[in-house]
Amino acid sequence: HNHHLQMNSEKISDSSSLCLACGCCCDGTLIGFVQLGSEELPALRELMEVEEQNGEGFFLHPCDKFCDGCTIYSDRPKQCASFKCGLLKSLEAKETDCDSAVEVIKVVKQKRIAIEEKLMTQPYQLKSDSFYFKMVELKKLLKKDTSESLLTEDLKQLDSLLLKNFGISLD
Repeated sequence: HNHHLQMNSEKISDSSSLCLACGCCCDGTLIGFVQLGSEELPALRELMEVEEQNGEGFFLHPCDKFCDGCTIYSDRPKQCASFKCGLLKSLEAKETDCDSAVEVIKVVKQKRIAIEEKLMTQPYQLKSDSFYFKMVELKKLLKKDTSESLLTEDLKQLDSLLLKNFGISLD
């Protein structure tokens, strides 16, 4: 997956291309699932696997329509279209520039890869497929676990990165 880290700020000049190059809200890093409005369900059922409960629809991340960008971008769910992470907001408010945004995304992706690699060597049995929910589970386990885990520091770093730059907390 290392080609994801080759993000180049020269090519990414506007916010929509930044979003498509990032995908942290689609791949399960920032968000665990997307809620769907009942009026959207018929059309989206044609496009993707949708889970349904009490007439409400949702799908879990990582989104299977994300592959080097959103493959259903023009038909994406309302919640996807309206979502703005903290990084996008500060870019639009000119509080940060494109190069810095690209750098933040690289760091977050590298941290995620590092955590996933460490997780493979650890005995934790995490139930979720979504990275976001895995981290929530892991946080709870590490609170109970008195022995200092290699992952505690990584999780702290990821948490503060996400909070500071994306306005999101893994709780």
